Amino acid sequence: RFNRLGVKKVITLSPHAFNAMKKYYPEYGAGFETLHYTQLLWELIKSKKLNPGKLETRVTYHDPCYLGRHNGEYQVPRKVLQSIPGLTLIEMRRNRKDSFCCGGGGGNFFTDILGSGPDSPAVVRVKEEVTTGAEVLAVACPNCAKMFEDAIKAEGLENHLRVRDMCELVLESLKD
Repeated sequence: RFNRLGVKKVITLSPHAFNAMKKYYPEYGAGFETLHYTQLLWELIKSKKLNPGKLETRVTYHDPCYLGRHNGEYQVPRKVLQSIPGLTLIEMRRNRKDSFCCGGGGGNFFTDILGSGPDSPAVVRVKEEVTTGAEVLAVACPNCAKMFEDAIKAEGLENHLRVRDMCELVLESLKD
């Protein structure tokens, strides 16, 4: 149906959808390019069609499993963040291919099979993020955002760290 409609490019918000559409849809004859929205943001920034403004904040970035480890996209989200004047990017100890999962994949986002509490992947990861001194945890995955928001609340860290999607940070930088 994508081919019949003449679809040339699909932009995904979820790294899970990005992975499926990029890796599996071509097996069924889909002939479109698939981009994660951070890749589109970077194209727009690089071509000067989008010009981020100043945003004074300290940010740490969480590599989502399906964008990073499954598809090797580590640099583009960082380039987007680094293009925002005033933003300081602080890497966590476990990043890129060594990033620690948020715990939201495999249906756990809905079922909480892994459970909550101090051993929950999201809680473990949020505790790592707090040690960076960052004010903002940047994410590029809606599952990660929800998992981390819940973990921050569960740990009482609302005054120390807030979750922002990459597009929210870019939007905040454009408001001046």
